[in-house]
Amino acid sequence: MITGLDHVQVAMPRGAEEVARAFYAGLLGMTEVPKPPALAARGGCWFTSGAAVLHLGVEEPFSPARKAHPAFLAEDIGGLQAALTAAGHECVRADEEIPGVRRFHTHDPFGNRVEFQQAPGFQQAPGSQQAQPAALSGS
Repeated sequence: MITGLDHVQVAMPRGAEEVARAFYAGLLGMTEVPKPPALAARGGCWFTSGAAVLHLGVEEPFSPARKAHPAFLAEDIGGLQAALTAAGHECVRADEEIPGVRRFHTHDPFGNRVEFQQAPGFQQAPGSQQAQPAALSGS
């Protein structure tokens, strides 16, 4: 019986760890987790944020995932979309394609598709770029 999800892995080109760190840690605010020594020699890097765990593994020849993708939950997808757009990443909204779900897709620096959804229980605070728990917003 499956009891949960440990991590999702996407591919990256060899030698591009600093590019991955700039996007996943620098822009998205994820924390890099050291790879075990036996795996570190293969290249790539691992990141975590909340319950999300993402592994980037070197694939040769490299080919980005254009359809398959991780979907991350975020407290403030409006603010996240603004940050990604300011950094040059095109974001495509897909709100309400799934009833009640606010979301968008973009691509990481390697061309892998990445999805972001508004975390349940959070909504945009009026006149703010910050989300707040729905219980605090009067909803």
